[in-house]
Amino acid sequence: MDLVLTMLMPAIIAVVAVCGMAKRVDVYDALVAGAGEGLGVLIRIVPPMVGLLTAVYMLRASGALEMAAQALGPLLVRLGIPPETVALLLVRPVSGNAALGVGAELIATYGPDSLIGRTAAVMLGSTETTFYTIAVYFGAAGIVKTRYAVPAALCADLAGFMAAAWAVRVLFGGA
Repeated sequence: MDLVLTMLMPAIIAVVAVCGMAKRVDVYDALVAGAGEGLGVLIRIVPPMVGLLTAVYMLRASGALEMAAQALGPLLVRLGIPPETVALLLVRPVSGNAALGVGAELIATYGPDSLIGRTAAVMLGSTETTFYTIAVYFGAAGIVKTRYAVPAALCADLAGFMAAAWAVRVLFGGA
């Protein structure tokens, strides 16, 4: 089994190269072009990510997130969501990269096997970067008025947050 797993990635690369050659595609040029596009995407993504992470850390350092956690705590507990995840709840609809940073910080602080760490991890996989997604897809389609899309998407995010917390409690016993 170890040999199969060890050879899996080289086999995939070989199959892609052979298929490209069979279709007379210059695989190396395609790889270089894709890497160049990837760097362009990276250059566009890094500044907003740094800004959002800075804003989240400033909110945390100022105590605003803790105040929000205290204010929303009773409601979150009733919904079955750990109040410590409030930063993730607020950031996830705006930025996936910032949410990933917040999630990583929660996991580093509370541990990957804690209720909060597990809940944060499942929340990251169960929700969407609502505003980014709407901006990209509606912008690509030329739609200016989102009408009910934003409220519906935010309701779906809330359902995802609640379902993530519920699933972690059910599957891991609230550990």
